[in-house]
Amino acid sequence: MKRLAALLAPLLFVTSCNFGGGDSQSRYLAAYGPPRQEQRAPEDPGAALPDDVSYWAGDGVRGAPSVRIDLSAQKAFFYKAGTLVGVSRISTGSDEHATPPGTFKIIQKNKDHRSNLYGIFKDKATGQVVNDDVDTSKDKTPPGCVYVGAPMPYFMRFNGGIGMHTGYLPGYNASHGCVRMPHKMAKAFFENVEIGTPVIVQR
Repeated sequence: MKRLAALLAPLLFVTSCNFGGGDSQSRYLAAYGPPRQEQRAPEDPGAALPDDVSYWAGDGVRGAPSVRIDLSAQKAFFYKAGTLVGVSRISTGSDEHATPPGTFKIIQKNKDHRSNLYGIFKDKATGQVVNDDVDTSKDKTPPGCVYVGAPMPYFMRFNGGIGMHTGYLPGYNASHGCVRMPHKMAKAFFENVEIGTPVIVQR
């Protein structure tokens, strides 16, 4: 019976977009956050390791904001008028999708941003996941399906498609180039940066 099911599986894909079914999480989202943790708030994907690094002490502090991202240390530093008021543990780009160093500025803020490049394909009729590892630069939407971008809450764009946002922290650089942060830190940074805030990324 199992052998018959295996033989029929490709035929099912031809006749319906609903192949692979289930409510599995995108492999990109699996990197974004631990899959199937219904008890965890969807905007808070958590971290693989306890976070004893991140803190925020910038409320009530005045002065022009700036951000420094240290790729080697995997930390982001927030300053107001040159005074350090916050530090965040981060996960930056992997070896295949590096986060480029340089001097940039915040060019967009979007609290409810979703990726237009990485995500999943879902069957329109059933809502079931068809492809959980979509890269829209290479993958075309199958008939009867819809693309759903990976969520990137509190997105702060500073270099092309790269920005800081809430994301899962596995303990090493693992993103597609963006700078993932714990939810509380992404929120704090988001609420305190402005369009034009300097962002320095250094090795």
